[in-house]
Amino acid sequence: MNVTNHSTTLMTNPFENAMAQLQRAAEVLVHSSSFIEKKKAVEQKLEILKYPQRILNVTIPVKMDNGSLRIFQGYRVQFNNARGPYKGGIRFHPQVSLDEVKALGFWMAMKCAVADIPLGGSKGGIIVNPKELSERELERLSRGYARAIADCIGPDRDVPAPDVNTTGQIMGWMVDEYINKKRAEIVSSISRVLRSSLREAPSAQGSKLPKLTAPQISCLRSTFTGKLIKDGGSEGREEATGLGGLFVLQAILAKLGLKGKLTAAVQGFGNVGFNVAKFLKDSGFTVVAVSDSKGGIYVPEGLDPEMTLANKKKTGALGGGKKITNAELLELPVDILVPSALESVLTRENAPKVKAKVVLEMANGPTTPEADAILYKNHIHVIPDILANSGGVTVSCFEWEQNLKGQHWTKDAVNKKLKTKMGVAAGNVWDASRKHKTDLRTAAFVVALERILRAIK
Repeated sequence: MNVTNHSTTLMTNPFENAMAQLQRAAEVLVHSSSFIEKKKAVEQKLEILKYPQRILNVTIPVKMDNGSLRIFQGYRVQFNNARGPYKGGIRFHPQVSLDEVKALGFWMAMKCAVADIPLGGSKGGIIVNPKELSERELERLSRGYARAIADCIGPDRDVPAPDVNTTGQIMGWMVDEYINKKRAEIVSSISRVLRSSLREAPSAQGSKLPKLTAPQISCLRSTFTGKLIKDGGSEGREEATGLGGLFVLQAILAKLGLKGKLTAAVQGFGNVGFNVAKFLKDSGFTVVAVSDSKGGIYVPEGLDPEMTLANKKKTGALGGGKKITNAELLELPVDILVPSALESVLTRENAPKVKAKVVLEMANGPTTPEADAILYKNHIHVIPDILANSGGVTVSCFEWEQNLKGQHWTKDAVNKKLKTKMGVAAGNVWDASRKHKTDLRTAAFVVALERILRAIK
């Protein structure tokens, strides 16, 4: 993310943006034929969705490699669990804030409902620049955070996952720490029972960490998703967000009747940005531009994302094309614009300059409400984040299910299930947009709200 985007993010409040989106969808919903007779009850339930159900604010002391002690600030926001256990990622970033985490938790609840998976919404984050930490310091921080939130998570309570600057390895450290804590709690419980019933301290044998069975370990592992395969992760999870975005885009383009050799520009070249660029190219799109936090490259005849990534790993920078800024990428004359970085990159200042026909939101909250209105007025179709990037949480749900059942599905099986889910979700949102004569974002929120409201008791 470049300096311009940082300043834009600081000037906007992501939670206020989220609530503006909720308000817009609520106005459509309460006047729809299916809810008009229950308007008061619907409005009361909508009021519930303006507030997280729980906010955890934790401090994590970490011993640094030089022997000093550093205290890190972390959050976990459990927004809504009407449809199932809370679900949401953990991000490590110096600009993590409570309002950001609240917004992301809200959006995750909406996202799970749009994808029609049996999970709610949550989000976590630590204020840290992980690039400044050694691997050992990063592991201590990850384990410390897992210990801090362990009492409030679990397979049937809250299921964290990776997000910005967190990886399968970090999830592995966290799930290992979580399982160790649960073992220790079992020992502590046994000790209390023995002291209470026998009026004596437990034996040395009783104080040993108990062995867990394979099904018990698999069940506990389901508390975290996005893990490495060796830790119980799912096939296809690494590329699920990008692949799911492709499936959604293809479904919406078919509805719009857009065909031919379409061009695309992708802002953000992390895991999601790279994968969506790769899948777009492999599916016949011409990817003409990509960017990372340092800027981007523009290749009008098309670039190869895999070669671009290889060059970046070799030289530390994107190369092979005309140098452009992140701001310039957003204004390129392309068919498909794919923001895959952080929040609030499309604003009322630059939205009038967007020339794309379709915006595929692979980042969370990349478009402000003011920009939304401008893009809609300019007949630019915005495929909202809660639909476009829901492939990641959908395969996370598959991973959760596999762990709970002690199963491991093939990548082909996972991708087939993902394609079906994304196709159905895109179709539902499209139908809702036609029914309510509204934009795709509002339609997606309406679909999500209908499902959540029915689940709220």
